[in-house]
This record gives sequence, C-alpha cells and structure tokens, in this order.
Amino acid sequence: MHINQLKYFVSVAYYQSFTQAAEYHHMKQAAITQQIKALEDRMNVVLFNRHKRPIELTPAGRVLYHEARAILERVEGAVAKTREASTGAVGSIRIGYEKGYERSDLSDRLRDFHNEYPNILLVCHREGTDALADRLMSDDLDVIFAWDSKNISTRDEINHKLDMRSGLSVVLYTGHPFATRRYLKREELCNETILYMTPSGNDDSIGDMHYMQLYEKAGFQPKILLKSNDLESLLMMVAAEQGVTVVPSYCVEKLNNADNLVFLPLDGEEEYEDIYMMWKSSHSNAALQCFFEFYK
Repeated sequence: MHINQLKYFVSVAYYQSFTQAAEYHHMKQAAITQQIKALEDRMNVVLFNRHKRPIELTPAGRVLYHEARAILERVEGAVAKTREASTGAVGSIRIGYEKGYERSDLSDRLRDFHNEYPNILLVCHREGTDALADRLMSDDLDVIFAWDSKNISTRDEINHKLDMRSGLSVVLYTGHPFATRRYLKREELCNETILYMTPSGNDDSIGDMHYMQLYEKAGFQPKILLKSNDLESLLMMVAAEQGVTVVPSYCVEKLNNADNLVFLPLDGEEEYEDIYMMWKSSHSNAALQCFFEFYK
C-alpha cells in the first residue's frame, strides 16, 4: 500500500466512478482500476461493489475511506510543516530591545508579524544598550533594537537598519515653572537637578559621552542627582518633585494623565536618539529571515 493508491481510492469513492477518478488524476481508467485492485489484493478485501450503478463502497471500503482521508490529511499537514520549516515559517526568534522601547510601536509590529507567522515564537528580552550589544555578539540574541552605544554597527559581521529616529522630551512635575511651556532647549536646564536616564547603565559608555557632549555644547555641566536606566523609577522621582529628566519621546508618548508629570519636547537639531535594528550577517536562523522580509 502506498500514498498514491490511497489517493486513487478516495477519488473513486468520492466520484463513485473509476472513469471520473481517472480524469481527475489525468490517468487512464485501466491504470486506476489496476491500482484499486492491487490495494484490494494487498488488504485481502473488496472495497467497491462494482455491480451497483453508480458503484458504492462495501462496509470494508467505508472504513478505509474514513481512515484514508485522515491519513492523507496528516501527510499533507506534515508536508506543509516541513516546507514551513525550510522557509523559516516555524521556529523562534530571540529579540532584544532597550529599556523604554516597549513603549514604542514595537509591540504592534511584533503582533502583526505573529499574526502572519503564528508558528514562529518571539522571545523578547529587555536590557540596557550595552548588554544588548554584548548578547548579540555572543549569539545569545538573534536581533536587537537599540541605540548603538558600542558602535557595533561598524563591524563587518553586523548588519543594521535604522528603526526609529526619536526626539527627546523633558519630564517635569506639574508645579515646575516650565510646566506651561510648549518646548524647552537644553541650555534652559542649566539650573535644574537632573535625574539622568543613561542609555546603557555604564557611566563611561559612548551613549553617556554623547549626551554629556550635548550638555557641554549647551554651555554647562549638568547637576546630576542620580543616574539610572530604570525609566519607571525616574518618572516616579520626577513626580515626587526631586528633579527633572530627559528621555526619548517614545518612552512617554503613550502616557496619558500621568500623575504630576508634564512632558515637553526638547528643541534642537541634535536632540534625538536613533534606534537601530541590528543582527549578525552570518545568522542561520531561517525564521529571522522571515522577520526581515516582513519588515522590508
């Protein structure tokens, strides 16, 4: 017994005709008849009552008909899953994103991808930018969304693509003298107590040096009370009126009716943060290729 014999048998049973089944499979009727006879001989049963018009299944034939359809459905399913695996339509992708980026539209995009590829598991990890870079380089993550605080995008083995250019926002408490303003410039923060949101959690990272240079260009050294990459804690401290903070705008754009908080754009040509999607060019994850094709 082989799969084609079961296909021919199911077709004859469905059409109740050897002739129509032969036409469906683009075969001669004699070939279909021969295959059904071989199947009956192999099982030592009679599957069709050939004296009836149209022909009909015997009791043994009815049993095989239901079993054969189930077998063929399972075979087709196995073939489909195998093809999906070869094209990356099954599997998993380990995704890293920098702290705060969960407030962007990343979750919406991941949901869209999941709806298109439900058999690909998206495993998400939230880290500081330096940790994400390290985990990508050590093959612990497949793709990351982060500011390139370590300049890994300049390495030959790393591919990258700009995912978002986000402006910066100053977070104030509602009683602050600047709270009614439409926007602020960095130089206006010269007398403020700064709750500094570090992109990496490492004081001497490229990310921190970049923002310190922006303060220097504004003409002052910031009075930093605390450095942290914990956005929620920084917002809590601002709400408690212990200082102000500067964060990427995507971190706060979705916050509505935040208790005792006001968000103002930070004006200036250099007041932005670039978030890159980065991955190793040597990756062998077929599911990851589906991810890239989806976001072309």
